[in-house]
Amino acid sequence: MGAADARRAASALNRLGLGAHNGEIAALGDAEAWALRQSSQRAEDLGVFTGLPDSLDYLRKDAQLQQQRRALKRADAGAPRPPAIGKGGKPVNPLARLYVQMFGADLRREASARWQLAARSETPFAERLVRFWSNHFAVSVDKGPARLYAAPMEREAIRPHLNGRFYDMLIAVEQHPAMLRYLDQAQSVGPDSPLAERVDRRLARRADGQPARTLGLNENLAREIMELHTLGVGAHYTQSDVTQFARALTGWSLPTPRELEQGEVTAAFKFRPFAHEPGDVSVLGKVYDQRGEDQAKAILADFAVHPATARHLSTELARHFVSDTPPADLVDAMVRAYLDSAGDLPALYRAMLEHPATWAPQAHKIRTPQDLLVAGLRAGGIDPGDKPQPWEGFLMRLGQPTFMPRSPAGYTDLAADWVAPDALWKRVQVAEALAERVPRAGLDPRALAAGVLGPSLRGDTRIAMRRAEAPEQALALLFASPEFQWRV
Repeated sequence: MGAADARRAASALNRLGLGAHNGEIAALGDAEAWALRQSSQRAEDLGVFTGLPDSLDYLRKDAQLQQQRRALKRADAGAPRPPAIGKGGKPVNPLARLYVQMFGADLRREASARWQLAARSETPFAERLVRFWSNHFAVSVDKGPARLYAAPMEREAIRPHLNGRFYDMLIAVEQHPAMLRYLDQAQSVGPDSPLAERVDRRLARRADGQPARTLGLNENLAREIMELHTLGVGAHYTQSDVTQFARALTGWSLPTPRELEQGEVTAAFKFRPFAHEPGDVSVLGKVYDQRGEDQAKAILADFAVHPATARHLSTELARHFVSDTPPADLVDAMVRAYLDSAGDLPALYRAMLEHPATWAPQAHKIRTPQDLLVAGLRAGGIDPGDKPQPWEGFLMRLGQPTFMPRSPAGYTDLAADWVAPDALWKRVQVAEALAERVPRAGLDPRALAAGVLGPSLRGDTRIAMRRAEAPEQALALLFASPEFQWRV
């Protein structure tokens, strides 16, 4: 393999993929063809998700949990009991304990499956695309109602639509319980809907002083779809457009606990005509006269192929895979491919992969904390095991806990946000922790460094590793080196 081919192979595996396994660079062959195959290939899941609950399972169990919580609160109100004492003499919250008993094992399996897949994936470019879109449609599990559904949304709404039309992924995400709960859409009711009018009549019969209405329109989902998921911040839409779109989205909801208990529910999404705002809406100057669920779908279909959406998605993808400041001609080429294909995602990926800027020597990206840990697992041949706590703990320390960006905007992709002095010191500590976990059998740290970095390995790092007093120290130097901390 020539020097140019080796550099492209290293870029494919370490920047476009999740990080090279030892020796993978030399064995890769045509790097662009390798990536292009995955641009139209479903990300392999290696069977790691087998047996995990789906969103409907979680909704049913969640309804059972709420029922048990209400019973527990009634029991405590009737006959208060002394608090239970846990390890260290600290009181135990019985409601929190109930949650852990019901969902703790499932959540550990969800997290473990993602770590196993990250470490072992044989389609790492496709897997990185999954994680890109999962962050694009960010759901933060620090908001309780969405906690159970972020991982299932990635499995159910992102993975199956990775190689189709953006519209199909968009619909799957916006109708998923994770997004409906995270952005409070399940509670949004049309102001003039039959449901709102019925509530008004009921309140009118009550004593004076009651609020005029307990139900109303929620604009959260509409706003984030326009601002973050499709058109982007710079698109020319108004507050009226957001409100009108929010009216069209009314009725997009979930099965109720009673419906789940009756056992006739077959899907985690439910459209409620009674809560839908009747009549036409006007968004971005176009009138939508569709009725019911189809009204919002028609708006989303137009958003999906809007030029502003094409530019927003192209810029985000190029920023994630190529550079914090992607070249304008790269973004323009991606925009054209997206619009010419009516929002076909593989066409968008191919336009990026076939552009010279994607393979230019100056293309590079910082490894975010999640990237760094995954690359370390793959480079060191480390088995993450079936207990995700150590890896999740590292991410918490580094500031990027899984599915917890604390904002619908997701985690930042810019180097400046990840290289503060304190963060760099924590990265060194993580590099040392990774080095301790690399299997020792047949280990040659310098050969491993060459095997996972190829021509990106700097002379300074080679010398420092040669002078190391122990294999663990040499590996820590590798994982802490600039060329490993960056996706180059």
